[in-house]
Amino acid sequence: MQNKLQSGREDAPSPSRPEPAPDDIRFQLDRIIASPEFPRVGRSAAFLTYVTEEALAGRAERIKGYTIAVEVFKRSEAFKQDDPVVRIEAGRLRRLLERYYLVAGQHDPIRIDIPKGGYAPSFVWNEKADDAVAHDVDIPVPRRSSFGLQHLMPVGFGVGVMLGLSVVAIGLFAHMLAGQSKPLPFPEGPTLVVAPFADLGDGPQSELYSVGLTEELLTALPRFKEVHVFGRETSRSLSPGVPASQVRGELGARFLLAGGVRVSGERVRVTARLVETDTDKILWSATYDDDTHVRDLFSIQSDVANKVATAVAQPYGIMAQADAVNPPPDDVGVYTCTLGFYAYRAHLTVDQHADVRNCLEQAVERYPSFSTGWAMLSIIYLDEERFRFNTRSGTPAAVEHSLSAARRGVQLDAGNTRALQALMTALFFNQQVAEALKIGEQALETNPNDTELLGEFGTRVAQSGQWERGAALLDRAIALNPAAGGYYHGMRGFAAYMLHDKKTALMEISQADLQKFPLYHAVAAVIYVDADMMDDARREARRFNEMRPDFIPNIVAELKSRNFQPADRARMIADIRRAGLPAMDEVEASMVLPTKWPPVSVP
Repeated sequence: MQNKLQSGREDAPSPSRPEPAPDDIRFQLDRIIASPEFPRVGRSAAFLTYVTEEALAGRAERIKGYTIAVEVFKRSEAFKQDDPVVRIEAGRLRRLLERYYLVAGQHDPIRIDIPKGGYAPSFVWNEKADDAVAHDVDIPVPRRSSFGLQHLMPVGFGVGVMLGLSVVAIGLFAHMLAGQSKPLPFPEGPTLVVAPFADLGDGPQSELYSVGLTEELLTALPRFKEVHVFGRETSRSLSPGVPASQVRGELGARFLLAGGVRVSGERVRVTARLVETDTDKILWSATYDDDTHVRDLFSIQSDVANKVATAVAQPYGIMAQADAVNPPPDDVGVYTCTLGFYAYRAHLTVDQHADVRNCLEQAVERYPSFSTGWAMLSIIYLDEERFRFNTRSGTPAAVEHSLSAARRGVQLDAGNTRALQALMTALFFNQQVAEALKIGEQALETNPNDTELLGEFGTRVAQSGQWERGAALLDRAIALNPAAGGYYHGMRGFAAYMLHDKKTALMEISQADLQKFPLYHAVAAVIYVDADMMDDARREARRFNEMRPDFIPNIVAELKSRNFQPADRARMIADIRRAGLPAMDEVEASMVLPTKWPPVSVP
């Protein structure tokens, strides 16, 4: 058996070492497929097995795109070479093998590669391999006798997790990570393919609009960094009516976004739907109508694309909801941490905080280039101090730790909205308000439809004294994300309180319902005082004081650390006192506290 026969290359075996034997190559093949670092998506395992066995049987010259399409992808004999399925999957397989040998397979004795320019594999001794022989490496390998091509479809394991119950999954994943020490280049999130939107007539405008809308979607969707969107080349290679099962089988994507455009006179109608590819279930659909007499086509398609992207891809959107209820079986991993992070943000409980922090710390150790993970960890670190959640002694201080993690996230990906959000928030609590709001504006330009950012930025703008603008940003976040966490509503109620809008304040605080979050009760207390609902105000004030007994004795410093303006601080302290808590005003506090404020917590 010659290497040039297997791979089509003229590589010569080392004169001092014989070529890898067929049994050794098959053992290496099994090792790769069994490894958790070889994700079982699409038909990569079937592809690799087929070309390896063909080469070992001496049929390397028969390994062509046509034979792979028929034998592996079960295409009919009418398969045409302009169908990109083999080319796309070969590119995926090359990337998976490259990743495998960078991580788990660094010291494997044999390298299996698919050289560019063809589909036949090469088998060479791994120059980085340790002196240990293959059977000395403790990696589980399945029995080949029960592992034929018919079983090489994606196989995995499910994790039953909902947003409110994600702690269990986070704990399990943290346990999984504990045994992993080698860093990986990046984690995967939910995968989405955008099929070209169908031209449903009438005339050239409809065709122009359908193409333009698809392009707009491929621009808007990748702004949400938690989602992995297949690129333009993949999208263009598909037909508008591509079956969901084909997307799942050939690309391994869990979600398919498709739709159509109809133009009739001055009326434009766009239909869009999100399909779960493994069940062919439509998770979401919407219809958008517009008038070209009022707005031009470019404005319409941009607006529709932003609405669709926000609905399906935002942190609390359709895909996140689907993954929270039924996590993808072949994508269990760091994405579990991100689901847990948003579950925590929705409820803000101390128990969830500890689990998410542990999960994210191990995730960024394993994936040091995971920008979104660093951003989330920055926010989690900040919560140690501003909410007094699971505080830890030592250096650096929580705010400094938060700022360092946020800067790391932005350094890794300057266009990552979550990283910019984290940097904005960390700077705000580091008393660099002007710089924080500048970063917030930059983040808003990067992705104006990210509701997590809108809610956080609106909060910071409001606390700095711009209550009307902060309220408007929070209103937009809630409008784009009706299922938003209570944090949005609680802060919107607080903004209404500051704007003397009692009706809105009462309505919003009733929708927040963050019973395990201490500051919710403080906000509720002042809102009820302003509405002259004194019994409710005293109840909430007592509850707050029970949960955060350290806050009231340090209330001036606490409010200053949150960058509230002097007049706003005075009003809040007066209403807290009316609710029955012994809060000192700033004059009283200045008489008993040192001139230099001690370290305190922050929101």
